[in-house]
Amino acid sequence: MNITIYTDGAAKGNPGPGGYGTVLLSGQFRKELSEGFELTTNNRMELLAVIVGLEALKIENSVVTIYSDSKYVVDAVEKGWIWNWVKIRFKGKKNQDLWLRFLKIYPKHQVKFVWVKGHANIPENERCDQLAVAASMQPRLKKDNGYLASL
Repeated sequence: MNITIYTDGAAKGNPGPGGYGTVLLSGQFRKELSEGFELTTNNRMELLAVIVGLEALKIENSVVTIYSDSKYVVDAVEKGWIWNWVKIRFKGKKNQDLWLRFLKIYPKHQVKFVWVKGHANIPENERCDQLAVAASMQPRLKKDNGYLASL
């Protein structure tokens, strides 16, 4: 099964209120996911958008193309930085909790990342940005316990 996932994260203040937006596309099917947190970072939300998208997939070994405007996420995987971070047990690296969560779901699919320029009129990327920003502005946001534990 071929699946396309667009992702984006946002944080106002960085750290500050934040959210992620994810759009999954497969054939005629479309699913939008988003959630907001009261105190988090942009990078955490960018990564969480990817994780939530992959976790939403029901069929293992899907062929997945993820479009993200986050160099942090795309380069960490495509340039192999993540494997070095694993070797050093994430010493000195941020977002270990989310990267470990990513590493549980990532091998279950055939995943390729494509970096896209943010705010470049790519409709699905723009939609993810809208979802992320709207999620970050909801009342009674959840706590990002992974971020709070790192303080």
